[in-house]
Amino acid sequence: METMKGPSIMASTLKTSVVPFALTATGTGTAQHLVAGGDAGHKFSTDAYPAFGGKDEAPSPLFYALGSLTSCNQVTATLVAKDLGVRLGAWSFEVQGDLDTSVLVAGEEGNANFDKVTVRAVVETNATDEQFATLVAETERRCPVTQLFKRSGLEWDNEWTKAPLR
Repeated sequence: METMKGPSIMASTLKTSVVPFALTATGTGTAQHLVAGGDAGHKFSTDAYPAFGGKDEAPSPLFYALGSLTSCNQVTATLVAKDLGVRLGAWSFEVQGDLDTSVLVAGEEGNANFDKVTVRAVVETNATDEQFATLVAETERRCPVTQLFKRSGLEWDNEWTKAPLR
């Protein structure tokens, strides 16, 4: 297979506050190899379960979508915590996306999106209860991936627990 180079930025008119996220991808069947833009050129792969025609040789794009949700929440919360003047420690997440495969697999009418996404987060922090409530609300509002999920119309269940900072 040909070696992939990182993507070039597509022509666009951008505000100075806009950071373009670009990647390139090649593949066959359900498997794909991707390269993220930027100097690091991070590489990753996707595949699908055998029931979806794949070989399950790499995580499904749906797992990446859910992983993006937890990761983006943690990054966004770090920015929000800085604004609030609170410290964050260790994190743990459990996330579940409930997918009715009837549209994806059988071609039925409807929305191929997750029906529901549930997020459970535990974060160590020195925030007061009021600061923690603001941290959760502002993270949900400011996180780009959370907004992709929420604005898609699925049922959204997001519960965070505050743990003592060690």
